[in-house]
Amino acid sequence: MDLGVGLPSTIPAATGADIVTWAREADAAGFASVGTLDRVVYGNHETIPTLAAAAAVTSRVRLTTAILIAPYRGSGALLAKQLATVDSFSAGRLTVGIAVGGRPDDYQATGADFDGRGAVFDAQLAEFKEIWGGAERGTAGAIGPAPVQAGGPPLLIGGMSKAAVRRVVQRGAGWISGGGGLQAFTQGTERVRQAWSEAGREGTPRFASLAYYALGPDATSLAESYLHDYYAFAGDYASSISASALTTEGAIKDAVTQFAEAGCHELLLFPCSPNVDQLRRLAGVTMG
Repeated sequence: MDLGVGLPSTIPAATGADIVTWAREADAAGFASVGTLDRVVYGNHETIPTLAAAAAVTSRVRLTTAILIAPYRGSGALLAKQLATVDSFSAGRLTVGIAVGGRPDDYQATGADFDGRGAVFDAQLAEFKEIWGGAERGTAGAIGPAPVQAGGPPLLIGGMSKAAVRRVVQRGAGWISGGGGLQAFTQGTERVRQAWSEAGREGTPRFASLAYYALGPDATSLAESYLHDYYAFAGDYASSISASALTTEGAIKDAVTQFAEAGCHELLLFPCSPNVDQLRRLAGVTMG
């Protein structure tokens, strides 16, 4: 199983310099990928520019959106161009975890239709295929740049609904789970495997998941403070997410083993503090 680390771009206290430092050190430490979370109404750095910056200061590590919320971004053509640009900057190191999201405030803030987000997402996914396949859109021809990866960056589509599973089978290279823990990951992969087989798709889907961690003497308080704030919109679920955070070296090692045994191909561990010591502690636990 590949092990990635989340950039602290969704932590309000993180600066641009912090994020760039994390990207550089994750690349040097041997992590398989760096990831971003995504939302609008929060004090975070925006996902696509963040990954472009990470691409510019790294040479090996893959870049993963975990998870990019697509429908409130509107135009599928523009989003396809933005993602292909990051793929170009990174020389083909981009993986796109992508979904419809569930926060109405992000849709309200962008003037997008929350209730119609599923239909918008389906149209965007179809547009990605056409744009990245070189379809002409005007007198100048295709919308570029052409993605480095043939057919465009691989799509790991998130969500637990029937529509989400359908999209994985129709458009995705695999499925990505949010921060719901091992049980949610296992339930999701079972549904996707069954649908993949029933549809007669060749090969096997790629599975990824994210989890939250904090290490050191203040680990529990760091996790509680950040995750209760980030998930405040979810009510009591915020406490559940906070309680599931990995706050000891043993918990991290156990989670890595359990997710690998459950068939996870890539686990991304997202920090609860922007202090780069958190990255170094994680590397000491997992990269040694």
